[in-house]
Amino acid sequence: MERWFVNKNVLYLSLSAFFADAGYQAVVALFPVFLVLFLKAPVYYLGLIYALQYGIGALFAYAGGVLADKYSKKRVAIIGNSLIPILSFLGLASSILLSPVIFLFGWWARDSRSPARRALVALASDNKHRKRAFGVLHALDLGGGAVAIVYLIVLLSLGVAYSLIFLVTIIPLVVSTLFLVKSSVDEKLAKVKIKLENIRKARINRNAFAGVLIATSLFGFSYYSLGYPILTIAQKSTDVFGVFSYLLFLLISAFSGYYLGSRARKYKIITSLSLIGYFLAGLGSILIGLFYLYSLSIIIAYLGVLLLGFSVGAIETFEPTIVSEVSNKEKSGRSFGYLSASRSLGLFLGNLFMGILYVFNPFYSYFYAFIVSVAAAIIVYAFGRKLNLR
Repeated sequence: MERWFVNKNVLYLSLSAFFADAGYQAVVALFPVFLVLFLKAPVYYLGLIYALQYGIGALFAYAGGVLADKYSKKRVAIIGNSLIPILSFLGLASSILLSPVIFLFGWWARDSRSPARRALVALASDNKHRKRAFGVLHALDLGGGAVAIVYLIVLLSLGVAYSLIFLVTIIPLVVSTLFLVKSSVDEKLAKVKIKLENIRKARINRNAFAGVLIATSLFGFSYYSLGYPILTIAQKSTDVFGVFSYLLFLLISAFSGYYLGSRARKYKIITSLSLIGYFLAGLGSILIGLFYLYSLSIIIAYLGVLLLGFSVGAIETFEPTIVSEVSNKEKSGRSFGYLSASRSLGLFLGNLFMGILYVFNPFYSYFYAFIVSVAAAIIVYAFGRKLNLR
């Protein structure tokens, strides 16, 4: 068991992630279809909701990280996780105003617990196994999301009402919180073990940590909610085909996270973050844009989604690994809060631009994402060379 999951606490934390995604990812996938195609909201309104989701989410992520260091990482993770089911009630409101508000509050609760959970994974694993630990976390995280999309597709095919589908997601979310409660990372003992390590590498860590945050923010400007590809494919075909694209995304992302985490020693981490992560995401975006512009086969759109999924698996494995290696681990909650916040700030503007450009032509949105993502990859690669961190 330890060969695959490192230790039982990493397993419990990863299973918590699995069941969390098995709940809220169904809501995330169905929300754009529900809002635009069912409630008839304009697409730019969806873009505004996504911008608020990530923009204000940055504040919740940072606050969650700070509170995790000040009080208890486990306690903050449990409180935030237990509030995520709020978003399961958005279908009952069935309102163009109230439903997004419910969705946002549930998502912000998720943001507030993410830094604490990542910090717990970092503390529960040693340096030798930390890349694998984050790879396992991401794999089970999105593996749970894949389960969510499978039952979502089945329920949609059976004609189950949207409001009832949203309510079903409460069940795995409750199980997720129970696994967090079951974990038992000794935060005080971990702090003692890492104190000398922090002193030895403080200066270079500050520079490297700043570089990762810059990289994350830059990529955030090009990264967008998967609600856009779901909507694009649904507009060209059906809502089931649109939601199925999310299943492909989650499966390939889960695979790449575990695969790259297990074999991370074979990769130069900054270079991999730039090329396998950011650059590959740009290629995925342009493929989806070309699918829409030229009405190509849906296989092209799915290929773009697969590239996006693989790239996100790399990013979600390499970014937190770098942060855990270069940051002050006594303040790891704050460090992961910075990581989540920097990504969210980029996503705030990225999704806002995507929503505005989508109104004129969806291709403009994906072309924008392609250009910015490739530019971010180049800048991050250059930064990595300068610090000799490749």
